Amino acid sequence: MPTNIFKSVRNVAVPVTDQDRSKSLLEQLGFTVSMDTELRPGFRWIEMDLPGGEASLALVRTGPDLPTGIDTGIRLATDDARAAHAAVEAADLEAGELLDWPNVPLMFSFVDLDGNRFYVSETSVS
Repeated sequence: MPTNIFKSVRNVAVPVTDQDRSKSLLEQLGFTVSMDTELRPGFRWIEMDLPGGEASLALVRTGPDLPTGIDTGIRLATDDARAAHAAVEAADLEAGELLDWPNVPLMFSFVDLDGNRFYVSETSVS
């Protein structure tokens, strides 16, 4: 079997109830739209990128097989977790406690408007 079949993660889909509201929120947090199209009638796909990021977030409409309020498992990296925490709170999102443990990067989690949980950590130990 060949090695290195996959070379990267392209994107991760996040279910949301209001794609425009979620798009606006992520733009406030530094994401930019790389694709916003209706792939088929009633199925809109929005991809949001970060500067220098390799993977994007895809905002997809929730449905019976794709519920909101999930733990996305998505880990976002930042150079300044305290500033990121403040930005998340300024966007009126529920930000968890800043976890400042010895020898571990400063980190926290937050919940978007649909109850989806994301994680944030500094790129180095503070």
